[in-house]
Amino acid sequence: MLFVSEAITLAQVVRLAALAARVDRERYEVYFACGPFDEIALVGSGLEPLPLFTIDRRRALEKIERGERLYEPAVLERYVDEELDLFERVRPDLVIGDFRLSLAVSARLRGIPLATLINAYMSPFAERASFPVPDHPIVSLVGATRAARHWPKVLPVAFAHFVAPLESVRKRRGLTPSGGLLEALVDGDFTLYPDVPELCPTRNLPAKHRYLGPIPWSPQAAMVDLGPRFREDRPLVYVTIGSSGRYSALASVLQVVGDLPVNAVLATAGRFERLDAPANVHVVPFAPGSILARKASFVVTNGGASTSYQALAEGKPVLGIPSNLDQYLAMTAIERAGAGRLVRAGEATPRALRSAFSELLESKDLRQGARRVAAAFARADCHERFQFWLPEMLGKNERKARHEHTSPH
Repeated sequence: MLFVSEAITLAQVVRLAALAARVDRERYEVYFACGPFDEIALVGSGLEPLPLFTIDRRRALEKIERGERLYEPAVLERYVDEELDLFERVRPDLVIGDFRLSLAVSARLRGIPLATLINAYMSPFAERASFPVPDHPIVSLVGATRAARHWPKVLPVAFAHFVAPLESVRKRRGLTPSGGLLEALVDGDFTLYPDVPELCPTRNLPAKHRYLGPIPWSPQAAMVDLGPRFREDRPLVYVTIGSSGRYSALASVLQVVGDLPVNAVLATAGRFERLDAPANVHVVPFAPGSILARKASFVVTNGGASTSYQALAEGKPVLGIPSNLDQYLAMTAIERAGAGRLVRAGEATPRALRSAFSELLESKDLRQGARRVAAAFARADCHERFQFWLPEMLGKNERKARHEHTSPH
């Protein structure tokens, strides 16, 4: 089987790698392909990544911040060609992709079953009252309230704009349209949600859409020695804005932390070589997030599923500071579950963050909400479910292989 990940954010690489690393190697031959990324993403996985063309990560993140689409038809055509070449070399019986939208084209052109990994809050079948307004530059000009009033009219146009390059490629390759952006995100023979319905409910889910459960991952980094630096009588706050969080919001977070009687560990995801931080903040490139979340009173994240779910798995509430749509959808689900608080990145002033910090330090309801989500996470073993579903996902090809082996022709 071949795992193929987009490589724009750390989360896209590590959760697919974590899933691949636990596949039974005595039963299955496993390959992992992605673009260049931080080495720590695959440390301990036993995977040797196959190189694959991916758009420049820094430029992609800049496009996301400006509200621009990531791919144009020529780029997606190259993605498809590279994947077809990869299939020729690996000859997979199953492809598992994470935010690699071109796989729905290349895998179908070769008749290879495709399992698509995507969060349930991005699904067209997700239960949602509305879509939150991301921090598009227009929001800073007109304000979030005014932008929200016009968002329902703008959204269909925006979704059509973002999916148009993929639809163009599908047409050129002789495939039918995907049906829309959300439909393109879940396109595959199987769709696997690294979520639980208690946090991200859906309606009328097709039979081949499955809740896999969160995929845990934590960097294999040394534990931070907190003893010599911090006062033991102060609560710990774990802070990371990951590979795609807003740097401007981080400055306000550090200002608030410096004014409060807390200890904090900030993991920069290797993004900042120099960072002025208050004396009560210990700064490291990477940290064992699961251990720190366990020790922390709460966790500050960019709102995305990766670190937020890491915190919730330990029963700790989340302060999410989202900027892009994925982060807003994840954090909206967490807030709806009573397990965290959302502060818009564009509105993350010291005053707003100080209020959120106080609530997270004091609220019993938020801690109880986080523990409820942790209990739901604990009941969903993603590796066990994935192994259980593998024969079904491979079934078509196994039957075909048996037929070809026994056919006189």
